[in-house]
Amino acid sequence: MTAQPMRGPTVWVGLGVLSIVFHLGLVFSGLVPALVARPLHMALALPWLFVYAARTRWQKLSGWVLMSLGVAACLYIALNADALGDQYGFLESNLQIAVGLVLLGVALEMARRAIGWPLPMVALICLLYGFFGQYVPGQFGHPAVPPGSVLGTLTITEGGVWGSLTGVSVSVVAIFVIMGAVLNVGEAGRGFLNIATAAAGRLRGGAGKVAVLASALFGSISGSASANAASIGAVTMPTMVRMGYPRSLAGAVEAVASSGGQIMPPLMGAGAFVMVELTGTPYTRIMAAALLPALLYFLAVWIGIDLFARRYGLKALDQDDQPSRRDVIVTLLFFLVPFGVLLQQMFIAQVTPQYAACMAILVGVLLLLVDIRFKVSLRTFARRISEAALIAGRQISMIAAIIICASIVIGVLGMTGLGIKVTSVILALAQESLWPALLLTAVACLLLGMEVPTTAAYVICVAIAGPALNRLGIDLLLAHLFVFWYALLSTITPPVCGTVFIAAGIVGENWLKVAASAMRLGVGLYIIPLAMIANPQLVQLIDHPWRALAAFVQIGIGLWCLSFAFISGYRSWLRIPVGVAGAAVCFGPALM
Repeated sequence: MTAQPMRGPTVWVGLGVLSIVFHLGLVFSGLVPALVARPLHMALALPWLFVYAARTRWQKLSGWVLMSLGVAACLYIALNADALGDQYGFLESNLQIAVGLVLLGVALEMARRAIGWPLPMVALICLLYGFFGQYVPGQFGHPAVPPGSVLGTLTITEGGVWGSLTGVSVSVVAIFVIMGAVLNVGEAGRGFLNIATAAAGRLRGGAGKVAVLASALFGSISGSASANAASIGAVTMPTMVRMGYPRSLAGAVEAVASSGGQIMPPLMGAGAFVMVELTGTPYTRIMAAALLPALLYFLAVWIGIDLFARRYGLKALDQDDQPSRRDVIVTLLFFLVPFGVLLQQMFIAQVTPQYAACMAILVGVLLLLVDIRFKVSLRTFARRISEAALIAGRQISMIAAIIICASIVIGVLGMTGLGIKVTSVILALAQESLWPALLLTAVACLLLGMEVPTTAAYVICVAIAGPALNRLGIDLLLAHLFVFWYALLSTITPPVCGTVFIAAGIVGENWLKVAASAMRLGVGLYIIPLAMIANPQLVQLIDHPWRALAAFVQIGIGLWCLSFAFISGYRSWLRIPVGVAGAAVCFGPALM
């Protein structure tokens, strides 16, 4: 969503602050009814999508109308939550029918304005199937469901628009988005780059390795590949070009490194929190399971950069491009203090992730008063708060649009049993065999991920293919991680590779050249999910730490061999056997 300047920016800052206060207040106040919190969450997102982001006069006029209708419908649900909860999805009046139709229409349009047509089209097709699927012949039809029941279940109960995924967006994802916004507008935002430069700038191909570390740190908080590439990349890519990197390689490094932010704990592009809801697995266990695969991904990118550096004779960063030791230490403290509070609250105080993030936010807000020279400035504080409010408001609305629209899909799948039928088709096509089923799932994730954001692609794919993988013996959490990783394929895989497009635009290179280098650097994205299935010990860090670390070393060696085969400048008679050996190591029996 591209924000356009509007008159009266104070209004938008105020709305952003209101959104922050609302979501923090939900956590601190305790249990708020879902049919109150979730509609208000949607109502707060609507102005950003329909008015703030409007580019043309028509968009503004239609945006005001749709926003007004949507806010009115949301307020109707929130103000009548108790009575609606007693109706069990039965619509009692024409007004309620109108409210339901408005909510569905506005939910589709808010997603379209946020991310384009593909996801709303999927949701619209699902809605049509829910209303008229009884006329579909064969096994894909479903028993007739009264239209009022379909509409009521999706709009006045805790299903569909107000389903559990929307609850995750309200109570968890929004909190971590706020935390990321607060950290990024202060000195901690500079800290990502300073820490990475101090750690990797002196190494061969240093500019690229700085990009990897900075993107891993920034992405662990932002959880957005596009935000990562646009912010960190705006600094790292020109530096890489200046240090001798080919433009296609500079763009590829940032695209691949930025994509990793969506698989790096703790945020994982909202995927970790959606996974908590869908699997019933504690958040800390999901973080532990996702950590080693994510580190393997960045290790593979690091190895690839080193091989490219040898091939092109790329040097370390110049001394002038490296931050002073004092700046590194100070910005590191600005990052570590709130991040340390987050970890302390989660793992020692044993509070919920969202409550821990709230405490980190409060600490982060206090740190906005201080600059890198430890000077207190109220003017700087006000400016930073304004920036954080605008960033948080926009990003919360974007995620809300995606998740609310995806919730419609999940609601229809559950109501009609379509997901079970598609699962049966996958099993039949794979002939009840695991690896063909995995490859079919990977292709489905790639195709869907080309059209919708990663989290939405993951939610839809796992609803359809997840049960098939479970029936073939894959652990529930492992199946979800497999699908989530492959939902990310389209960030660097043509023909639709959003992160590559952003990086290519910034660096000024043909996107196909950037994509070609990105696919070689990002070999881990294609291999690691399959290696997780072959070596499930990799995701068992809590239960079997030594076995998990042994699997990490084994797959890391295999990835080095595969990177050597794809990237090094040696002759094919050497690279091919090394690549074959690497694949054998990745998918071979576990060392422990």
